Amino acid sequence: MESKNFCGCENLAVGGAFISHIERQEIPPSVIVIGGGISGIAAARALCNASFKVTLLESRNRLGGRVHTDYSFGCPVDMGASWQVQLHGVCNENSLAPLIRYLGLKLYRTSGDNSVLYDHDLESYALFGMDGLQVPQELVVEVGEIFKRILKETEYVRNEHSEDLSVLQAISIVLDRRPDLRQDGLAHEVLQWYICRMEAWFAADVDTISLKNWDQARTQKTIILLLVADIQIILCWLVTLLNAQSVKTQEHVLSGGHGLMVQGYEPLIKALAKDIDIRLNHRVTQIAHNGNKVMLTVEGGKNFVADAAIITVPLGVLKANLIKFQPELPDWKLTAISDLGVGNENKIALRFNTVFWPNVELLGVVAPTSYACGYFLNLHKATGHPVLVYMAAGSFAHDMEKLSDEEATKFAMVQLKKMFPDATDPVQCLVSRWGGDPDSLGSYSCDLVGKPADLYERYRAPVDNLFFAGEAASVDHSGTVHGAYSAGIFAAEECRRFLSVQHGCLDFFQIVCREEVSETMVPLQISRM
Repeated sequence: MESKNFCGCENLAVGGAFISHIERQEIPPSVIVIGGGISGIAAARALCNASFKVTLLESRNRLGGRVHTDYSFGCPVDMGASWQVQLHGVCNENSLAPLIRYLGLKLYRTSGDNSVLYDHDLESYALFGMDGLQVPQELVVEVGEIFKRILKETEYVRNEHSEDLSVLQAISIVLDRRPDLRQDGLAHEVLQWYICRMEAWFAADVDTISLKNWDQARTQKTIILLLVADIQIILCWLVTLLNAQSVKTQEHVLSGGHGLMVQGYEPLIKALAKDIDIRLNHRVTQIAHNGNKVMLTVEGGKNFVADAAIITVPLGVLKANLIKFQPELPDWKLTAISDLGVGNENKIALRFNTVFWPNVELLGVVAPTSYACGYFLNLHKATGHPVLVYMAAGSFAHDMEKLSDEEATKFAMVQLKKMFPDATDPVQCLVSRWGGDPDSLGSYSCDLVGKPADLYERYRAPVDNLFFAGEAASVDHSGTVHGAYSAGIFAAEECRRFLSVQHGCLDFFQIVCREEVSETMVPLQISRM
């Protein structure tokens, strides 16, 4: 009698070798996903849908990773990722847009389609000088447009230099060449504030950001084509699970731009994680692999064995060598891990009894240097709750982590009282410390000066039966939630194909979409007050 594997296919010749080591596969292939952030959950979700045996190990006592919605204020406050960016259609730029739509989650649009760098439009700012006087809005917009021109001019600097420069070096070259773009006095301080905002985008100082790579799209058509299919797979699951047909649409629907998650990311995390075998408080310390099996050891000595593993822990954790590999990862992988940068961004969330600030989205303090600038996100405008969130990035975010919660709150209030001398004290505060958090050791990846452009591709590439995901494994949208999500889906598909060959059937455990989904059934719920 001819032996058959689990999927009912005859044994196959693959690459000239006859696969006969499995007489009969009684159980599905097993995969361990390391890390319960959006990327790990996405990978686990896709493989569970394909009937794989999946176990997800998370070191924290919660899911989400660097996506963390806190409810201690009595309302959702995202202390990690907050925005969704490039909300253009279903599968165009943002792979999470369809899931947000079918879950009926609300977005508050903070920028229009033309926003290249910032997550807020220029007219949504209210900036103040060190003297407490508000900067005229005309000057805010004017300097913002000049900063865009300066960044445009840095493209010529990049083309002229074979070696890489920092963005700050390029800006200095532009201003030397174009004295008409230089700013003095208050306008100079506003320009520094825009540089501060740029540093927040990358969670790194401008003197460390690569001119060569900072605005270069690392899009690969093969990834996009693959993701289009897998996104529809997840959509089908969500429609079945959540009866998305019944979700009510909002009256005004705006396309494109960047949107703040009004209800936080927690509902998305919970929906994707439903019915997955998740083990919290399981910190992986060692991964032994031989191409056929992997054995993972967690703190306390317990071992887990599977056919493959998907590693989605933050880049900072791998850079710190907190997980030992046996055998060690190859040099090309270790170099990618070493050369990728990790930025840091932190938040000080403040809840007040009353609203004493204007109805704008961002409140900022301008200063002679970008380090001394600061800004608050006004959640009241987007959510109706009296909450301000002070944002700190780069070296300033690291310095802030040296402060206690009380000291950090006092610092934020000093900044706030420069703008509003009669500001009341907060009734609650929350402080993030992503750089010092042993489960993250940073916020997200960034391009450092002088490093190769293929680092993200090498970071994503598998090593035998080890697959890599997370935001740093996104070759097109690193540093974003939807990039992390897409990387998780991609790693799951690579893992599925690998194990299909290993188990002797190329179409083994294909994920099947059982239900047609209309692209326009439930529009994105986006508003702007």
